[in-house]
Amino acid sequence: MLLAHDLFLKLETYFVPPRTAVRIAVLNGSFTKSEAAVTPDRLRDLSVVTSGGRVALPRASWQPHGDTTWLTLTTGEPGTYVVGASLLPREIALAAKDFNAYLEEDGIPDVLAARTRDGELTKNARERYQKHVKAIFQVGDLRTRTFETVLGYPAEIVPLSNPYFIVVGDTVAFRCLVDGHPATQQLVIAGGARDTTRIPEVRARSDTQGVARFVMRTPGKWYVKFVHMVPVQGDSVNYESKWATLTFQVR
Repeated sequence: MLLAHDLFLKLETYFVPPRTAVRIAVLNGSFTKSEAAVTPDRLRDLSVVTSGGRVALPRASWQPHGDTTWLTLTTGEPGTYVVGASLLPREIALAAKDFNAYLEEDGIPDVLAARTRDGELTKNARERYQKHVKAIFQVGDLRTRTFETVLGYPAEIVPLSNPYFIVVGDTVAFRCLVDGHPATQQLVIAGGARDTTRIPEVRARSDTQGVARFVMRTPGKWYVKFVHMVPVQGDSVNYESKWATLTFQVR
């Protein structure tokens, strides 16, 4: 569906040598294909976290090209790096049928259930949405604790252990935050790609601490994502959504 778009930061490889230029695809669409570039004027934050701390990346490092945006940075000392981008909110108006289909397709069943229960399936919707994306990659051999850095985005996924200690078969925990607080009972989805083969999506609900767990059952490039949507009153919109994605690689 044209209007339902995930946003991911995806590296060619998440294992990078120190002091090397890295090119990161900003995929606006799916994990395999970008359908539209994201212009730098939409950025609220663009940061990289290394063992030396958090640094704002220049807007010039975010370059739209055709239907894809490319983010370039140069690695420094070895360590586990986090790169994040937070976009400014946008509004969209959707016909009832399109909105219902999008809720089903993008993993927002609670809002769809509420619309069904309240007899609102025929109501058109106006939504304010904002997207916040992260990638964790490994520079050299030294694993560091930067993976647990909270960037303070309106929606964010933080792994509770370093993804670069993962071996296939491990269960990995991810904390989901919305406005800095644990997102409880949030539907969270994990999936990815191994070479050209899709890793089928699996779903889990976060617990009272906002933590969702997934088994890393195959090597490949993985994503974890959620969409937190709530109805709003007395606003120019009926719904507000905050999207978060996190990507990393399991060898």
